Amino acid sequence: MTGVQRFATEFGIGNRHIALNHPVYVMAEAGVNHNGDLVLAKRLVDVAVEAGADCVKFQTFKADRVATASASKAEYQKRVTDATESQREMLRKLELGFDQHVELRRYCDSRNIDFLSTPYNAEDVALLERVGVHAFKLASLHMAEPPFLRQVAAVGKPMIISTGMATLEEIRAGLEAVLMVGNHNVVLLQCTTNYPSRIEDANLLAMVEMAREFNVLVGYSDHTEGDTACLAAVALGARVIEKHITLNKAMDGPDHSTSADPDEFAALVKRVREVERSLGSPFKTPSEAELENTPGMRRSIVMVGDLKAGTVIGDADLAFKRPGTGIPVAQLDAVVGQRLSRDVFHDEMLSWSDLDGAR
Repeated sequence: MTGVQRFATEFGIGNRHIALNHPVYVMAEAGVNHNGDLVLAKRLVDVAVEAGADCVKFQTFKADRVATASASKAEYQKRVTDATESQREMLRKLELGFDQHVELRRYCDSRNIDFLSTPYNAEDVALLERVGVHAFKLASLHMAEPPFLRQVAAVGKPMIISTGMATLEEIRAGLEAVLMVGNHNVVLLQCTTNYPSRIEDANLLAMVEMAREFNVLVGYSDHTEGDTACLAAVALGARVIEKHITLNKAMDGPDHSTSADPDEFAALVKRVREVERSLGSPFKTPSEAELENTPGMRRSIVMVGDLKAGTVIGDADLAFKRPGTGIPVAQLDAVVGQRLSRDVFHDEMLSWSDLDGAR
């Protein structure tokens, strides 16, 4: 895929756009941090809006379709929830039904924030289609599932896909499955599937490599503590940033302790926007402020000592001093060897009219 433009360079999600020349799309990953409570879910929407996020994302599943009865929890889940409880038992308490999805979608619309969710099975995809999502966010586990990727891609909505645990070849196979059904609106998110993940495992240069290898829009789904990796990702070209959000890190549930609280998430969004502004454009030209400061900061050619008219100017007769309103230092070679057309004095700024060979 290297060098071939097979994926869109710009597409819309709701009223927002994902592209190189648009603001970074910030996703507040509410996930299952609502603990199965619609009131808490709406409050997560509120804090995402207050923080300045573009999207709040949930998860759509039925526990019986996600995990077998014998499936154990992930190690990080065992550390923060009842270790004797099965994964299926934990997930059952975190499900949202169709009516709750509809209510959340309507609430998000009323707050002018995009509603997205991650499906895990065909039934979930169908439910989200009925709800009317503008795009699908797929989890890292889906990157290694070309049949499911193809199924979701066939719906025709944009896809934001995390790539935790995936190799470059697995990503290639997944993307080919998406392209097979004619879906070109894709963002790949670099991700480390560990909660929390170490900053040294963020591997943000892999995001850059995916952009180069597949000529696709990229972003970063963050599980580190703090916002350093997110800010670095924006500087490296991420068009989407995703991070978990919670009302309180101390709440019961598998993801609260590794999520950003409302203040932390708001600070993240603020810093992301600051980093965006700092990037500017790829063209090296002086800013308006620099143009105003240039005369006072740059230097001109000035005299060292008093010299009579007719004197041939040597290197030792000249110095460089502010302001930069006279002959520029870059023109030194054009000045040395010239004869003075008038008497000049120490610390006086030269002008071209002071030279017999004036331009």
